[in-house]
Amino acid sequence: MADEGAILVALATYNEIDNLPSLVAAIHNELPLAHVLVVDDNSPDGTGDWCREFGEQNLWFTTLHRPRKLGLGSALRAAMQTSIEKNYCRLITLDADWSHPPAALPRLIYASEAADVVIGSRYCPGGSIVGWPWRRKLASRAINWASRLSLGLPIHDCSGNYRLYRTELLKQLDWKQLQDDGYAYLEEVLYHLRQLGCRFAEVPIAFTDRRAGESKISLRDVQGAAATLARLAVNRVRN
Repeated sequence: MADEGAILVALATYNEIDNLPSLVAAIHNELPLAHVLVVDDNSPDGTGDWCREFGEQNLWFTTLHRPRKLGLGSALRAAMQTSIEKNYCRLITLDADWSHPPAALPRLIYASEAADVVIGSRYCPGGSIVGWPWRRKLASRAINWASRLSLGLPIHDCSGNYRLYRTELLKQLDWKQLQDDGYAYLEEVLYHLRQLGCRFAEVPIAFTDRRAGESKISLRDVQGAAATLARLAVNRVRN
């Protein structure tokens, strides 16, 4: 069990061997008292093997090894449930490709003193995106606009994974309601936390394109996200 007030930083990985070692080191440098959890979906590039060896030498680092690629939403759900089961006070999630700056971690923690969920935001005042073509920026803006409008979310960045959650609120979630195993889980969990009266805050970050490797988002993921947003929007209208 974690000590009272402990922080868990979680990373979902699939083929991130070129990014993960340096990122874990940077996270530990920023938050030396935090624990790090990697949820790895049996990466064929050796990510899981590196995690296994590194964890044997560093007690603050653990890995959840899964048998196959099960989706980002599924990995985040597992990290949330682990943070509750191990009695962590706060859970921080970020992408494993260096798109989210570890230097912003202390600012997320500071902002959580007055909020239940803190977003490392690309779109709040002071936030930015570096290295994306204008078409991708436009598509991302459109997705976030649609999410805010259809789900009633009072934040600028609904689809980013750089977040801090207070586990006290995560304990109140009805996990049966969280159905999406892909990228739309990011909006879905915010919607249900909003229903619980969640207090949100945003901290501006400079989001940069991944350092190495390839994006995991596919057309199927985009289609699934659209279906999930439509389902949640209908549910909001009915309620």
